[in-house]
Amino acid sequence: MTAITPQWLRERGLKAVLLDLDNTLVPYKTYGEAPEEIREWLQMLKETGVEVMLVSNGSQRRVRYWREKLGIPGFGPAGKPWFGFRKALRRLALTPREVAVVGDQLFTDVLGGNLIGAYTVLVPPISKKEMGYTRLVRRLERWVLQNPSLGLAVRPNEEFDPKEYSQEPTISKDQEEAKQ
Repeated sequence: MTAITPQWLRERGLKAVLLDLDNTLVPYKTYGEAPEEIREWLQMLKETGVEVMLVSNGSQRRVRYWREKLGIPGFGPAGKPWFGFRKALRRLALTPREVAVVGDQLFTDVLGGNLIGAYTVLVPPISKKEMGYTRLVRRLERWVLQNPSLGLAVRPNEEFDPKEYSQEPTISKDQEEAKQ
């Protein structure tokens, strides 16, 4: 996730990042300290003027804890994929084309971001510990991701290899620019 740099965001005209919490920033159900790499990444985004907001389906108490710990705004439960992202856009006073939605779940984070027209980034979950429901949904996610002919998981400007699901997504546009 830390590959999402201020430069990467600027190149795409993105001014803010809407972040999922559980298994995107911190392991599900954990409290304590966020990984140093995540804290440094969030600080870098803030210092360069990139707005960051948590949009989580987690409990209000959990989101408040992490919001205060990480020093970023946010809310939950957000009602993703249907409601939370629109609320975040209103709070930030930005359009969907100005934000990246970053999360570990295809049917909440990516679907919700795509429904509002935002740029979406699917990252691998950072922990295997999840709700039972989420474990079941992951099976469907894997099937969708391994069947690109469905046209559901990948936008035309993205390249995705299901065998490399544990890796950061690769953006085709970036590869083309690197060749030039």
